[in-house]
Amino acid sequence: MEFTQPVPTAKGPAEWFTGDVWFDVICAGEEPSRLRANLVRFAPGARTHWHSHVLGQTLRVISGTALVGTRDGVVLAARPGETITCPPGEEHWHGAAPDTFMEHLALWEGAGNGTPETVWREAVTEEQYGRPRSSND
Repeated sequence: MEFTQPVPTAKGPAEWFTGDVWFDVICAGEEPSRLRANLVRFAPGARTHWHSHVLGQTLRVISGTALVGTRDGVVLAARPGETITCPPGEEHWHGAAPDTFMEHLALWEGAGNGTPETVWREAVTEEQYGRPRSSND
């Protein structure tokens, strides 16, 4: 057992995010592990671009309200302690509600065969971001 060397906090690139997003890499597993885990912090209104993960993704909300949208127009609003799973290959986005900061743990895996673990697409439009939200209430 050992402590891992911390990786400096990084600003999310404009090619992947709209608004101010910062992330800390918690785990970038090396074979045989393929686990990836990041703590991601979003400013109000900030969000990812559309993307998908070859083996899916799990999001655990730590603070604020997370919005998670899919191509069919569904936008879920998740609160601290709630977890959302995105199936393999499903295009989605996630980010903060417009009036509050949000942080979540993002967990996913690489395929281990050279296939990109994440495929990034275009930015989410204001119309897509502003769609009505459903919650787990």
